[in-house]
Amino acid sequence: MALYEYVTQEQLAGFDKYKYSAVDSNPLSVYVMHPFWNFVVKFLPTWLAPNLITFTGFMFLVLNFLMLAFYDFDFHASAAGHDHVPSWVWVAAGIFNFLAYTLDGVDGKQARRTNSSTPLGELFDHGLDSWACIFFVATVYSIFGRGESGVGVVTLYYILWVVLFSFILSHWEKYNTGILFLPWGYDISQVTISLVYLVTSVVGVEKWYQPVLWHLLYRDLFTFMIIACSFTVTLPMSLYNVLKAHRSNTLKHSSLYEAFLPFLSPFLLFIVSTAWVVFSPSNILEQQPRIFYLMVGTAFANVTCKLIVCQMSNTRCQPLSWLLLPMAAVVLFAVTGIVASETQLLYLWTAAVILAHIHYGVSVVQQLSSHFDIFAFSLKKPSSD
Repeated sequence: MALYEYVTQEQLAGFDKYKYSAVDSNPLSVYVMHPFWNFVVKFLPTWLAPNLITFTGFMFLVLNFLMLAFYDFDFHASAAGHDHVPSWVWVAAGIFNFLAYTLDGVDGKQARRTNSSTPLGELFDHGLDSWACIFFVATVYSIFGRGESGVGVVTLYYILWVVLFSFILSHWEKYNTGILFLPWGYDISQVTISLVYLVTSVVGVEKWYQPVLWHLLYRDLFTFMIIACSFTVTLPMSLYNVLKAHRSNTLKHSSLYEAFLPFLSPFLLFIVSTAWVVFSPSNILEQQPRIFYLMVGTAFANVTCKLIVCQMSNTRCQPLSWLLLPMAAVVLFAVTGIVASETQLLYLWTAAVILAHIHYGVSVVQQLSSHFDIFAFSLKKPSSD
């Protein structure tokens, strides 16, 4: 029995009809990574459940986040005059990141290899990917940090939002077209960042203080690549595919209003969280950047997961996520000074968001496991016990 019925009967019926449809045209993925993943999957035991592979890969990213939080909690470690992160940590980060990326690519192949592909597997995979965005971005931030040669915490906050919106674009696109167009930037970024971690362990963070060209620093290149990729490739292509579907009358929803409805909750989340950043009496983002990023990234993952459920079940996306209402109240308490300690309020709200998101995820997994008569982390059938 699920903890709470988050998936409606209409959505469960939609999952029964669901068929996976995706397009991956990235040359790195098609000609390099897929052959590599096909090679790796042969070494996995056939009793190993694909969802367990997915979860293990996700936990490598969480481990990276926690490891860097221990050595660089406030993102000052890479700045001149501060104790730098030990070299072995960067080696571990590079290995863990590549393992996470590899397992994320292998899980689907293991599902097909063991004839255990289900909508739950795809939902579990993409749901964890939506949460992984924050762990990935925050860990990468420690390479540059917030010193003179680094990136300001407010700048990184907006970069995080660019990454988050880039992620949701693919699922918004599928919500409207029925096809998941896998973004090129994901594979390129994962391989590049894994290498950068390893290079950092050899050359040290001081290497990134030096200009790449003229006065252009590595942090400027990092920022430019993320923003340019999102606004010149990801966003235009997603808009083009959705508008193309609208013109050809193949749009899955009745109007452009319905098509753009999934953006309402993410946009409101951005407005509410940014209001906290801008009007914070104690400059909370400067004081607690890591926890603030974690709170925003987790709340975003919760909103995104609900869109993925609607997208896969071919049901209408609800315009407003319930999580936004208490969050608006929390921000109001913070910016008006009703609560004495803004930091304590942030920690409490972050814990509440994480627990709410985990509760939601566990409940949905339990519901779908029961509906499809499967175990989430085992290839055994419940009915065979």
